Amino acid sequence: MKAMVCTRYGPPEVLELQQVDKPVPNADEILVRVRASTVTAGDCEIRSFKFPVMLWIPLRLFFGVRKPRLDILGQEFAGEIESAGEGQTLFEKGDRVYGATGLKLGAYADYLCLPSNSAIARMPEGLSFEEAATIPTGGMNALFFLRKARIQAGQKVLIIGAGGSIGTVAVQLAKNSGAEVTAVDSKEKLDMLLSIGADKVIDYRQEDFAASGEAYDVIFDVAGKSPFLKTVNSLKPKGIYLMGNPSLAQLFRRLLPTKKGDRKIIAGAASYRAEDLRYLNKLLEEGRIKPVIDQSFPLEQLREAHHYVESGMKKGNVVITN
Repeated sequence: MKAMVCTRYGPPEVLELQQVDKPVPNADEILVRVRASTVTAGDCEIRSFKFPVMLWIPLRLFFGVRKPRLDILGQEFAGEIESAGEGQTLFEKGDRVYGATGLKLGAYADYLCLPSNSAIARMPEGLSFEEAATIPTGGMNALFFLRKARIQAGQKVLIIGAGGSIGTVAVQLAKNSGAEVTAVDSKEKLDMLLSIGADKVIDYRQEDFAASGEAYDVIFDVAGKSPFLKTVNSLKPKGIYLMGNPSLAQLFRRLLPTKKGDRKIIAGAASYRAEDLRYLNKLLEEGRIKPVIDQSFPLEQLREAHHYVESGMKKGNVVITN
């Protein structure tokens, strides 16, 4: 089968199209014919190994010292069940499914083999493979964090880095909860953010969200680049700061007391569960959230897709088709 293999750590040019062995499912696994995947910021980080210096040693040991141990990247997919192991009962051949691979990776290939109890669900009716592939990673991350905030109707929510795969779902989920949503990102993404429900938008290059003195019930920093004190001080006294992609410094600062009030600071890593995908299915079927696709590239042009994502211009999701 065809696969884009990450031959070493480095720029997108380290990705090479190769013929590799087609995986064979074990008794509790399914084999998926991948029809679409995406390029996430996480894929680019693993490929380039752009992590904080303090994490280099443990992450090299985990991912591989000289090159990724799992050299076919790709964290989310949509496709059809090609075959299923005899020991699993959740799926049948021909089922249209989508899901997240987590750290097993492997979606940049014609076929993908995963345990049947992974974060996989049948696709909603009427959704294309390309649309479905954009939902798992961004959707489950947005759902994980916003559930912790327990957003109420009428609350003010600020989403920093709203124009990516997580942020675009977060905007829609917050609106579904009845919040007034302010989305922060670059100028090129603001019209798209308004089109999916944002009430207000801020171009971070031209305006500091803290300068207006506006206070928010919930701030969700998807990008993980907002200064800690400035962000915390933009919360209401009982506000909640969701750190979706925290730096080491931010993780440390969350342990320190804030100046006033009873603000809550939440950081962590999202758990990927099939039941969360099924919940997102319902929202998709009801039209309460919709996929946001910027561009699509064939698998053979994965290098170009990685370059585009790293440019910072991506609006929503970049899809890879097989």
